[in-house]
Amino acid sequence: MKVLNDTHNIEYGKNPDVAVKAPGRFHLIGEHSWFFKDKTLSMAVDLPVYVAVSKRDDLSLKFYFHQLNERKKSSISALKLKKEDRWANVIKAIISGFISMGYDLYGMDITIYSEILPSAGFGITSAIKCAAAKAISELFDFNCNEQQLLQVIERGNRRFLQTNNYIADNYSALFAKKDNLIITDHNKNTWDYVPFNFEDKKIFLVDTKVPRVSVWNEETLFEPQNALLLGDLRENKNNAYGGWQYVNSVTDINEELSVVSEDIRRKLLCIIREHNDLLEARDGLEKVDFFKFARAVNHSHESMRDMYNISCPEIDWILKRVSELEPNLEMITNPVSCGRITGKGFGRCLYAIIRKSDEEKFMKKINEFEKIFQYHPEVYEVVPSEGTVVVKD
Repeated sequence: MKVLNDTHNIEYGKNPDVAVKAPGRFHLIGEHSWFFKDKTLSMAVDLPVYVAVSKRDDLSLKFYFHQLNERKKSSISALKLKKEDRWANVIKAIISGFISMGYDLYGMDITIYSEILPSAGFGITSAIKCAAAKAISELFDFNCNEQQLLQVIERGNRRFLQTNNYIADNYSALFAKKDNLIITDHNKNTWDYVPFNFEDKKIFLVDTKVPRVSVWNEETLFEPQNALLLGDLRENKNNAYGGWQYVNSVTDINEELSVVSEDIRRKLLCIIREHNDLLEARDGLEKVDFFKFARAVNHSHESMRDMYNISCPEIDWILKRVSELEPNLEMITNPVSCGRITGKGFGRCLYAIIRKSDEEKFMKKINEFEKIFQYHPEVYEVVPSEGTVVVKD
């Protein structure tokens, strides 16, 4: 807290009135299934973003991102989306969300403090939004409840930034619980928790620094007729988590998907597999059965690689090495480690969950990766963390 106060004070000549911390996050399974009202399994992690704010006596807005050493400015009366404002647009979007809901705002001095930059992914942009929303609510004594904060963020995304509003991103950053993963149900707009109790494991996020290259347009899959097809393949089951699951009849699935191209069929099959993998992963977490959890994670990556077509050779190379940390071939069906590509982009980031005793071997493989591919990845060891909170002195 002291470094945040000092940073804000040096920039603006006064301490912040409110400071808020929000976590980074990554999605383990299901981040591509939101359009189909499916589920996403996510983990908020200890890559914190801090947003500090103080009131001004005018309508001016001043923004400072400490690690970038960049400054932007605007005003309450002239909020505009400007390409050159990049990260500041994110906070302007939140301010716009409050204004659109009828809240009266005044000028502010705002500091962002984050060791991880938004360009890395890992939910940093979402964390900035959530921290800013909570900080502004506290600063002006709006006392926003959960649904009001979510509405502010949604309006900022849709109306100001003109982007989709990914509720799994928002739920993870706002509502996560320490030592738990969070499951977003896109059909019910609800979230749930499942404990992560694998004490002999370590979790690593890897930014491979491989440039993201879109090999196909994901929007082509997000068509109403495709959602209807998958909807027809659901069956209600009281004993299934969430109350339903996809039919498991290959004949029924093939018949239902026979009306689309082979490419679309494979990607819709991948959505079905993702849902099944998420349920399996959750069951493994609930039963503290790492083998079951790891099989689901590894299977999900295979789907992303072979059917959804978003992985890349560099990520696949690292994950292959993760699978080889245990040399005993008898452990293939009971994996002691797992990993998967993560994020909405095409390539770049992955997560790996390995035995603590394998950390040195894992880092040696990362060094090999650098020599072979000539990219210089960033590796972060993380733990499941809490959601957005006000930081006290």
